[in-house]
Amino acid sequence: QVNLGNLCNLSCSHCHVGASPNGTRVMEKEVMEKIAGFLTRKPGLVLDITGGCPEMNPHFRFLVEATDALSPRRIVRSNLTIMTEPGMEWLPEFCREHRLVITASLPCYLEENVDKQRGEGVYSRSIAALQKLNTLGYGGKLELNLVYNPGGGYIPGSQKGLEIAYKTELLEQHGIVFNHLYTITNAPIGRFREYLEAQGAFERYLNLLATSFNPDAAGNIMCRT
Repeated sequence: QVNLGNLCNLSCSHCHVGASPNGTRVMEKEVMEKIAGFLTRKPGLVLDITGGCPEMNPHFRFLVEATDALSPRRIVRSNLTIMTEPGMEWLPEFCREHRLVITASLPCYLEENVDKQRGEGVYSRSIAALQKLNTLGYGGKLELNLVYNPGGGYIPGSQKGLEIAYKTELLEQHGIVFNHLYTITNAPIGRFREYLEAQGAFERYLNLLATSFNPDAAGNIMCRT
């Protein structure tokens, strides 16, 4: 997994890296060249591209093109709304051309909850991006996954149950299809820590995480050292 920086077109209340349009930590092209070289020496690895908003990195296209055929599975973690920004109209077709897996944030299937967490108008823009991706084959032959995370100081419910609800609601309300839903527990750092502290809920949330620990999930954690 490579983080291309904390530059983002959104300033979400739960963001643990403090990403925003004012982000200054941006991966340079030279580092991306080293990543491509590493993948050349270590064939078979999945390349998971995240941020911030990774597509806003000025060298995002270079990284994707430089790693073509070097990884059997390349994932871009998108906030979806970036695909609706002026000047970024090329992005959906670019992802299709390079067969990228899109794992996209949509913290709820209800407009009110999404806009409260991510900003006014984010839900409608996300829906428009998903509909565009569907027309390009995403959610069918090309893999499109969604990510749920809680809007407050609690942990996600059943991933399987939420996936059923998402698929039902998005199909019925917007004609949208996708492959899988993943639930993510908010990390108590960055803006989410500030939110918890403002609510007087930081210690309670830490205790909730501790008492909800699931050792069976540890094997799926990306970084274990």
